Amino acid sequence: MNPTFTLSLIAQSPVMQELLNQVDIAAGSDSSMLLVGETGVGKELFAEYIHKKSDRIQMPFVKVGLASLPAELLESELFGHEKGAYTGAGAEKKGLFELAEGGSIFLDDIDDFPIHLQSKLLRVLESRELMRVGGTASIPVNVRVICASKIDLKLLVDKNLFRSDLYYRINVVPVNIPPLRARREDIPLLVHHFLRRFITDRIVEVVPEAMHILESYDWPGNIRELRNVVQRMAIFANGSITPKSLPTEIHSAGTLESIMKACNRCLVEEKMTFDEVVNCLEMNLVKQALLKAEGNRSQAAKALNLSPSTFRDKLKKFNLED
Repeated sequence: MNPTFTLSLIAQSPVMQELLNQVDIAAGSDSSMLLVGETGVGKELFAEYIHKKSDRIQMPFVKVGLASLPAELLESELFGHEKGAYTGAGAEKKGLFELAEGGSIFLDDIDDFPIHLQSKLLRVLESRELMRVGGTASIPVNVRVICASKIDLKLLVDKNLFRSDLYYRINVVPVNIPPLRARREDIPLLVHHFLRRFITDRIVEVVPEAMHILESYDWPGNIRELRNVVQRMAIFANGSITPKSLPTEIHSAGTLESIMKACNRCLVEEKMTFDEVVNCLEMNLVKQALLKAEGNRSQAAKALNLSPSTFRDKLKKFNLED
């Protein structure tokens, strides 16, 4: 399958290709969309992608981080205020909805939106009109609303922490963005993309062993974490990136995960004897030590706290001498 490189969205995994096809279709409509995904999966990039694929591309795209706005200023920031609406309001001010007129507004962290303001947001979405703080006249607005949440909003609805009518209004087109661990085929593409961004004066190779570790890591911080790790490696890169170039937390986690995957059978197979399970784990520890040491047997033996002769015996035992 050919990879997709468009508007900062990089993907070749089937799950992402299918998702992008659906988003392309939905972007052409004017319906509200709700992006759901873990922190760092790229919800803001998806929102930008949707805006640029829509008929509103020439109009404003306004990004709002709801979690970063003080609760006492949130209503005024979103909907604006009239002069004298409250102490310090020395002049009228357009809100972010008005500034997005004709375009799109991206409400990130909608799961953190205060429940006492949710009815006002619902009215704006339903009537396409808003009223500034301290105002007496309704102001028409023509804005496409894209929201994002790091959790399933239905859970908040069930706990009466989020209005069900607002949930259904913003969830016309749901977009569930998979975490990076569910689209591992995209990791090499993303690694090379970020390397080209951070190293512009030369080509840096990622050796297969290092890429294998990067692909095996679960990336709890998703693409944001991957970008930061690649940026860190780029600072110290000298010709190529090897397992030794990887941060300790990636290196260790990648090794453990590789062993767990390789030993999946012996960890769950009830018919295996104790000795068979121990041999399976031991063999994979030796394999991973060799991988980590890039084939250097002395370093691999040292990493396992084994003498060179004992390590040689293990290699012979498990037919790993070649």
